[in-house]
Amino acid sequence: MDIRFFQVDAFTNKPFSGNPAGVCLLETPLPDETMVAIAAENNLAETAFLLKQADGYSLRWFTPKLEIALCGHATLASAHVLWSNGLEPADMPLRFHTVRSGLLTATGKDHLIELDFPARTYEDVVLPTALRQLFQDNYSRAVYSHDRYIVELPVAGAVAQFVPDFHLLESYPVVITAPGDSDSPYDFVSRYFAVPLGVNEDPVTGSAHCCLARYWADKLGKTTFNAYQASARGGELEVELKGDRVLLRGEAVTVISGTFHVNHL
Repeated sequence: MDIRFFQVDAFTNKPFSGNPAGVCLLETPLPDETMVAIAAENNLAETAFLLKQADGYSLRWFTPKLEIALCGHATLASAHVLWSNGLEPADMPLRFHTVRSGLLTATGKDHLIELDFPARTYEDVVLPTALRQLFQDNYSRAVYSHDRYIVELPVAGAVAQFVPDFHLLESYPVVITAPGDSDSPYDFVSRYFAVPLGVNEDPVTGSAHCCLARYWADKLGKTTFNAYQASARGGELEVELKGDRVLLRGEAVTVISGTFHVNHL
C-alpha cells in the first residue's frame, strides 16, 4: 500500500520554523500499530492520519510513541495540505471528525487558517514535588488544565531562558507561560514540554493554547490575543476565546511531499 505523505511547517509562513507535522492521506483504514510505526519513522512531534468520509474526514494524531487526544498544528497542517493540493475547494470549510475531541473545523480567513477547537478550563493546584524542585520559587502561579500543568513565570524573558530538566519533567506535561513584554506585539508567550508523550519540547502547540486562552482571558480581561511560542523554532498564533470554543489562526508551509510504502507492514 502506498500512502501520500506531506511534511508541513505549521504556525509559520517560513520553511524550517514553526512546528513540523506529518500528514498522511489514507484511502483505507490502517491498524493502530502501523500508524504508530509511521509516526515513529517520521520522528516528528505529531503525524496526522486523514481518511475521507461522507461528511468530511476522520482525523487521528500520533506521536512517535502513542495516539493523542488533540493536536492543533497537525490539524492546521492537514487543512493546508487539502487546500493547497486542490483536494478540497479553497473556499470550503473542512470538517474533521475525531474520536477524543469531537468535531473540529478549519476555515480560510484571508491568508490564515482558522481552527475551531474546544476551550479548556483550569484549576489552581499545588505542584508535584518534582515540579516544585524544578521551578523552586521562580513562578507566579500554577494551575492544572485538562491534562497538563500550566506554570506562569514572572516575565517573558524567563520563559525564553528557561532550561528544562527532562528527568524532572518525565511524568508531567507542562506549559510555561508569561505575559508579553510592554514593547512586544504578543499578549503572552509560552513553551510546552510533553516528555511523557515522547516529545521533549513541542515547538508550537495548538492544544496548549486551548488551555492558555481561558487562563489569559481571566488574567487580562480580554478574549483575543496574539501569542508566541518561544521554542527554538518559534511560532505565532492568533487566539480567540468564544465561550467554550477557541479559535486558533495561523499559516503553514509544505516542505516535503512523497509516498510511504507500507506493503511490508
